[in-house]
Amino acid sequence: MSRTVRWISYSAFFFLYLPVIVLIISSFNASRFGGAWEGFSLTWYQRLFHEPTIWNALTNSLIVAVYSSVLATILGLTSALSLHKYRSYLQKIHLGIILAPLVMPEILMGISLLFLFLAISVKLSLFTVFLAHTTFCISYITLLIKTRLESLENSIVEAARDLGASSWQVFWKITLPFLTPTLVAGWLLAFTLSLDDFVITFFVVGPGATTLPVYIYSMMKFGAPPLINALSTLILLFTAIITIVYYHIAEGDRS
Repeated sequence: MSRTVRWISYSAFFFLYLPVIVLIISSFNASRFGGAWEGFSLTWYQRLFHEPTIWNALTNSLIVAVYSSVLATILGLTSALSLHKYRSYLQKIHLGIILAPLVMPEILMGISLLFLFLAISVKLSLFTVFLAHTTFCISYITLLIKTRLESLENSIVEAARDLGASSWQVFWKITLPFLTPTLVAGWLLAFTLSLDDFVITFFVVGPGATTLPVYIYSMMKFGAPPLINALSTLILLFTAIITIVYYHIAEGDRS
C-alpha cells in the first residue's frame, strides 16, 4: 500500500512540475519558435538583458513589493497584537475583515478595489498597485504573527510587569525580539506574493506603471516569444530562493 501511495505522489508531482521543467529547458533552446530543439543556447538570456522595457517593469514590481511588504508588516503587527490582546465582539469583526481577502476570489477583490479608486477619484498608478498589494498582504502577515503570539508565555510578560516594566518596555524588550523572526518571514512572504501577483494588479495598474507579471501577459497576447521562457526561469529561480529563505526562517522560528 505504501508503495502505491508513493508512486501516486510521484506521479502527481511529475504532472504538476512537468510544465515548469519544459519551460526551463525551452529557455535554453536556440529555436525561435520552440517547436523543436535546435541546440543549447544562452541567446535569449543575453537578449533579455538588452530589453529596457522588461527591466522597467521589473523595477516597478520591486518597488511595489518592497514598500507594500514593509507597510503590510507594520499594519499586520499592530493588527495581530490587537487581536491577541483584546477579546471582544469588535475583534471578531476585525478578524473577519482580516480573513476576507484570504477567501475572496482575486478577481472580485481586484474589481472591488478598482471601483473604490474610481469612486474616490484616485488615478490608477503605481500607488494604487501599492495600496492593493498592501491590502491583501496584511491578511497573511497578521495570521502569521497572531499564531506566533499564541506561543508567547504570559508568565514572562507578567514577570516583567511585576518587576516594574511598562507596556512599551515589555513590547520592545520581550514581544518584539520574540516576533522578529516571524516579522522577517512575514515580510519575505508578502514580498513574494506582491512580486508574483497578476490578477489584482491587472485591475488597478495605470498607464506607465506596468509591473512585470502584467508585462509578461501583454507579451503573451502577441504570441510566446522565447524571452518569456528565459524571464520566467529567472523569476522562478528568484521566487524559489525567497521561498526557501522564508521556510528556513519559519522553521527556525517554530523551533
